[in-house]
Amino acid sequence: MAPYMRRTMATTVPEIIGRRYGRSSYLITTCLSLLALVALGAAQITATATIVHVLTGFDTRYAIIISGVVVVFYTWIGGMWSVTLTDFVQFFLIIFGFAIAIPVSLSVLDGGWNFVVTHIPDTQFDITRLGWKTIIGLTVMYFMTFSTGQEAVQRYYSARNERVAIGGSLLCSLFMAIYAFIPAMLGLIALAAFPDIEPNNALATVSVNLLPPLVSGLLLSAVISATLSSASGDLLGAASIYVKDIHEQYFQTTEATRSLEMSRWVVLVVGVLSILISLWSGEIIGLLIFAFTLRATGPFAAYLFGLLWEGATPKAGLWSIIFGALAGLGWQLAGEPYGIMAIIAGSLVSVITFLLVAWSERRMGVPAAPSAYLDAETPPAPQHEAEER
Repeated sequence: MAPYMRRTMATTVPEIIGRRYGRSSYLITTCLSLLALVALGAAQITATATIVHVLTGFDTRYAIIISGVVVVFYTWIGGMWSVTLTDFVQFFLIIFGFAIAIPVSLSVLDGGWNFVVTHIPDTQFDITRLGWKTIIGLTVMYFMTFSTGQEAVQRYYSARNERVAIGGSLLCSLFMAIYAFIPAMLGLIALAAFPDIEPNNALATVSVNLLPPLVSGLLLSAVISATLSSASGDLLGAASIYVKDIHEQYFQTTEATRSLEMSRWVVLVVGVLSILISLWSGEIIGLLIFAFTLRATGPFAAYLFGLLWEGATPKAGLWSIIFGALAGLGWQLAGEPYGIMAIIAGSLVSVITFLLVAWSERRMGVPAAPSAYLDAETPPAPQHEAEER
């Protein structure tokens, strides 16, 4: 997806939606994206606060406020450049911190890995324990939400060129596939050593109670790095969407310096909102899934077809966004019947609605929606590739 995103010369996801499907689709997608990013920021602040709470003994509310202030401060000061630099440093903390923690924590347990095996049910080791519906749902959810999430795609837009954007994605997927097993194993260790543990506090409890101080500090730094990295991207993504898709579209166009100043103030406002939601909710996984469902189920089909299919029609985009978002949220509020995740139900409704409306409009002679690419009906080839080769 990265090359198609970059060739639009857009800054945000709603901007691409707006070019193809008009103002109504633009505004709805903007609102959904903003709400989702605020909720995501709240979830990551909560995750950071659980570590601060276990490590310091501070009341959870104070831990949330401290965590929120830290992430707002360094995002407000440095913008995308600071997020990129801190992500680069945090990457190594995450990889090495988690990797070292496993052998050290196992060495503390009497019997090592055998202790874990004998103290938790065999079903915990079943790779399909969640069920295939949930596994497929989570896989689809991540593909959809990070194809339409501003905090993810803004990294594509700000990459030096297409090759960097694509190469970065492939490297990211490789490391995530390897890294995913590490926190899962630490979770099993936590369950074996502390059977009644609060799930949100699992990693922090293992760190404080099983690891020596140096390794404990490295692991906790890794966990906080992961959550702060995500939170800063969420705040910055919300700022980009507000400035580009609300203020400049509905109020006035601003110069680059004014846009930068306004982005900082939006980071501050969104950060305060995220802190308040975190104080009110205290959820992590629930908020994440809600945010992913909110922003992906509706806009996904319109966004995907808008980039890849010249035959997309304006009303197809609008109605797929509306019905997909309503179906996804309604399915989640209904408790996800039949074990089917809300994002699966909503995305199916979104895709089917898009194709039916597009087919009907084309039959009626309605022309295709304007191209998402500036001054071109098809994606232009990258101009820099020959020079780089």
